[in-house]
Amino acid sequence: MIRDTTIGSKLWAAAIWATVGFFVLNLFAMIATVVTSSFATRWLGTWLPAGWTTRWYSSAWSEFQLWDVLVVTFQVIGAVVFISGALGVTAAYALARRDFPGKRLLVLLFLLPLLIPSMTFGIPLATVLYQTGLAGTFWGVVAANLVPTVPFVILVMIPFIEQIDPKIEAAARVFGANTFKLFVYVLLPLLLPGILAALLLVLVRTIAMFELTFLVAGPTSQTLVVALYYSVFAAGVRAVQSIDAMAVIYMVTTLVWLIIALRFVNPTQIVTRAKQQPAH
Repeated sequence: MIRDTTIGSKLWAAAIWATVGFFVLNLFAMIATVVTSSFATRWLGTWLPAGWTTRWYSSAWSEFQLWDVLVVTFQVIGAVVFISGALGVTAAYALARRDFPGKRLLVLLFLLPLLIPSMTFGIPLATVLYQTGLAGTFWGVVAANLVPTVPFVILVMIPFIEQIDPKIEAAARVFGANTFKLFVYVLLPLLLPGILAALLLVLVRTIAMFELTFLVAGPTSQTLVVALYYSVFAAGVRAVQSIDAMAVIYMVTTLVWLIIALRFVNPTQIVTRAKQQPAH
């Protein structure tokens, strides 16, 4: 491999690294500011707070009813993950194993919720949910989040399914396996890494999904990210440190699940096929 060692190339590389470094530095500075503020007794016009305390976390927990919010958040996440997995894996298997007219167009339609901004289809979707009476309810929030997550599971799972030789399934059929046994004893062990990767990424995505949840959530169906937004812009005087404590809880929750997801996700399996499948 020939490397370009000209001055222009070196300056371009230095500029790219400087830009990335500046972005990362600002990101960590913002996070450090929020975390520091959440432990500060008072922080005005100085480099460091006047003192340190953890009382803002207990204050945020009671003031914003975080226990109820977290329960709703994980109930929504659980429902979205389960339904997305059931629908997405089934649809991905059909798309991976069957050829039919309009297949490419159908795959393109699945891509649209992932490619276009959420607000583009979120407002019409919210309008439909309000007309049907689902908006403001738990299942309305779940339905809104399923719109991008089901296509995401489908697109992640198709390469995993195509990696499995159809002859393995044919052999299982020959030995008397019905559809249920074929899935449980043959396909599920082979697809488990892909299913875990897809569902963990759906979990992280649902925690961070603000636009669609905000448009359809009601007082008793707010997830953590929506509750954080309302706490910032709600009327009345609220301690900045208490809001920052709530933001730290949200960041930690998302970060923990993201780290768990990355333990299972192999990006090369998601974006490429491990081997070329024979025509069938």
